[in-house]
Amino acid sequence: MDEIQNRFPSFEPELVQDIVKVAEIKVCNKDEYILRKGVYIRSMLIVFQGTVKILRSNGNRSFFFMHYIKSGEAVPLTMIYGNKQEASEVSAVAFEKTILLAIPLTCMDKWMVGYKSWYQFSFDTFRDRVRELLKTIDNIVFLNMNERLVYYLKTHEDLVQSKNIPLTRTQIAKDFHSSREVITRLLKQLATKGKIKMHKHYIEIVNL
Repeated sequence: MDEIQNRFPSFEPELVQDIVKVAEIKVCNKDEYILRKGVYIRSMLIVFQGTVKILRSNGNRSFFFMHYIKSGEAVPLTMIYGNKQEASEVSAVAFEKTILLAIPLTCMDKWMVGYKSWYQFSFDTFRDRVRELLKTIDNIVFLNMNERLVYYLKTHEDLVQSKNIPLTRTQIAKDFHSSREVITRLLKQLATKGKIKMHKHYIEIVNL
């Protein structure tokens, strides 16, 4: 209980008690699926520890990276259905070892009315995800591939708080819905300019 209160200091103690009573703790390893497109959502998911990558897929094993959900944030799509069970429209994958709180869908409406902090948490979740969606649209519409790649690498630098980003060219190509050859060419251009260094299992940021 203390750990949940420390992670979510704005939550009322009564809300924390309710979370402890109903939440199921799920531990996901790196690259493990948390949600798959088309699979029914059966609980609200909050990231207690770790990071979740949200992907949009076309159903043919092709994916497009949308955004990350970090520790202390909720997976918004799992919150909007209330007590309805509907199929997920995105896929979610653990970027690293991640601990989730899985909360019954029926709690959403009850807590929205009963706890001001939950109402604010839900509002902030939806607002932040809309901002992320707008950033994604801006990147697609207004930036060329080179600029999108730089933004992507900077985002990961902030995410892992390190100059060494644990991403391979194949992983980046999947996130960009592009080919490994195209991503390799763009990375080599950045490396030639002294902005990054390429390694087998990670990319080192030098001066982006």
